[in-house]
Amino acid sequence: MPHQPPSRAPLLDNDVLRSFVAIAESGSFTRAAQQVFRTPSALSMQIKGLEKTLGHALFVREARQVRLTAHGEILLGYGRRLLKLNEEAIARFLAPPLSGTVRLGSPDDVSTRILPEVLMRFAQSHPAVQVDVVAGRSVELAERLRHGELHLALVTLGMDDVDGSQAQVVHSEPLVWAGRRAGAARHRSPLPLSLASHGCAWRRMALDALDGAGIEYRVAYSSEHCAGQEAAMLADLAVAPFPASLVQAPLTALGPDAGLPPLGHYQIGLLRHHAEPASEELARHIVEAFRNLPSRVAAG
Repeated sequence: MPHQPPSRAPLLDNDVLRSFVAIAESGSFTRAAQQVFRTPSALSMQIKGLEKTLGHALFVREARQVRLTAHGEILLGYGRRLLKLNEEAIARFLAPPLSGTVRLGSPDDVSTRILPEVLMRFAQSHPAVQVDVVAGRSVELAERLRHGELHLALVTLGMDDVDGSQAQVVHSEPLVWAGRRAGAARHRSPLPLSLASHGCAWRRMALDALDGAGIEYRVAYSSEHCAGQEAAMLADLAVAPFPASLVQAPLTALGPDAGLPPLGHYQIGLLRHHAEPASEELARHIVEAFRNLPSRVAAG
């Protein structure tokens, strides 16, 4: 009896995956159709075919929007990765090779949390480009970019000395009150605070909120870096305004029962000095990294 070759698993089409990701991110077949230059009916047919291939429903269709099923959530992660790998492969073999040096400025916490993966992927795609990273305060980075010392700079928007009018917003997340779990600092009066220097957006948001609520406070600890603010909270010397994504045990976000006013959201912006091929490609990698890691990164 002749040997029967094993049946091949179906292949996922990049165009269909691109449509699927666009629908998932926009929550609408109509908006996604505009992004991928197809009609909503064509996208609907693509998704029906994809669901048939995978044997699972990917979207729940509601009156004014669509949302992912559990299987759709799983496919979204794979889809983004496959499209990204396809882009990298095309860039590696077909795109004109990039070379030169890109100087990037970043607050210290972003440079340790987001940039390692960004720089690794960028180096794989463009090995001839040298990236020099400068860590510092947003105010200093914006000034260095203005003088042409940096090509790109990530900064916290809303700061007194940072002009964010030309910045591309790449991330937004809640700012919360944080302190040591079961600590005593939150109960002291006046409230002891751990803050960054004058001009910091987190500092301004916290003091404006406390002044508006009529809560007495004192600045018990000052530091230029998130690690310094965190150290004061770990020692239960103070509470601090902190990005929600950075609050990890034994610290905790202080809820409404702590009697502290809400702080709202803060934003990270990307500033460019001049549009050059290498720096624009690195900027694209940075924007993509933030898009794929919502609410997990912060800048100080």
